Amino acid sequence: MNYLALDTSRKGTAVGLVVPVTPDPATGKNTLGSVNNLTISDVPTRLVMPSRCTVPALDHTNASMDGATEPATLDLATESKGLPETRTDTAMSELVPEPRPKPAVPMKPVSINSNLLGYIGIDTIIEQMRKKTMKTGFDFNIMVVGQSGLGKSTLVNTLFKSQVSRKASSWNREEKIPKTVEIKAIGHVIEEGGVKMKLTVIDTPGFGDQINNENCWEPIEKYINEQYEKFLKEEVNIARKKRIPDTRVHCCLYFISPTGHSLRPLDLEFMKHLSKVVNIIPVIAKADTMTLEEKSEFKQRVRKELEVNGIEFYPQKEFDEDLEDKTENDKIRQESMPFAVVGSDKEYQVNGKRVLGRKTPWGIIEVENLNHCEFALLRDFVIRTHLQDLKEVTHNIHYETYRAKRLNDNGGLPPGEGLLGTVLPPVPATPCPTAE
Repeated sequence: MNYLALDTSRKGTAVGLVVPVTPDPATGKNTLGSVNNLTISDVPTRLVMPSRCTVPALDHTNASMDGATEPATLDLATESKGLPETRTDTAMSELVPEPRPKPAVPMKPVSINSNLLGYIGIDTIIEQMRKKTMKTGFDFNIMVVGQSGLGKSTLVNTLFKSQVSRKASSWNREEKIPKTVEIKAIGHVIEEGGVKMKLTVIDTPGFGDQINNENCWEPIEKYINEQYEKFLKEEVNIARKKRIPDTRVHCCLYFISPTGHSLRPLDLEFMKHLSKVVNIIPVIAKADTMTLEEKSEFKQRVRKELEVNGIEFYPQKEFDEDLEDKTENDKIRQESMPFAVVGSDKEYQVNGKRVLGRKTPWGIIEVENLNHCEFALLRDFVIRTHLQDLKEVTHNIHYETYRAKRLNDNGGLPPGEGLLGTVLPPVPATPCPTAE
């Protein structure tokens, strides 16, 4: 048996090794022709041994092939019978997976001193936003809840220094107390310093005025969810408005009676149910009826009862974005809440200045004097420091919670509507299978 003579001194690369075969007239057997520059690297790690035949020594010089004879080409990788199949470089490339490119690692942002490169103008975005807000204005919707006679309308009028809430007329014997809680919304446009605010005050007359106040918070909760539903339907419309009217309740001032003892069960039940759907700010009404010691003790007792019953009021702890917000809000939660306030829309002369206050036999209680009440803290909290945050928490937390629940319950569509806003027919009830 003759072996294939290979030159292992040269390491090269050859693809598709093909050896010509010519018939030998003397023996009648096939003989392999000469191969030009055959190297050992052409056959990957395995040497292919041909079948029993006579193989002349391979010439490493340029040997000429006989053109008159038509050689039958024999591929060493496939013609050898009974031997393992030889894999070419092309086959090997198909078996070996290509290395995956490494994902591009984002470069860390490099702080650039703008003074070295000149003024860019990034800080003008604040002025652009201010101009746009001044043109379009913004919405703010505030709800007041509490028993009659606690000064809800007076406080709201004092808060915005205008007649934004109508006072209830004096009650006479011919009028009947409403059997259910009514919802009255009054809208106003207030402009100050070129900024327009569309203010809506939602009053709830009749709350807590019944002998049986069971579930009296349900009409209020229903109204709040209806505003979420209205906004959701406008949002999912195909041809929706450029600016969706926002009637969602951003803030709910809950008025607590100045009993000086503890919260009523009605107070706890209301805040427990509605703290999940709206931003509740507890307020002690008519704080001038209590002494300073009574007021301080009552505030601590209210905070303790809210904590024991698991009631979270605004600002909620989990919504603090950074350490600065946490420090500021912790001070409000631990010291100011609930705000003990006094409301009045009447002006009096005090030390040559016109002030809002309540006149008593022993003097004038100034509404905006921190030594008399905490109205100024409430005003600064609701309007001057947290108004935008009230709107954002309403949109990003309460509305998103309602939106996710409604879309999941209705397969991604508003309840009762199809893709194009058409009312879907009711789904027929599936009959229960019989025992048979």
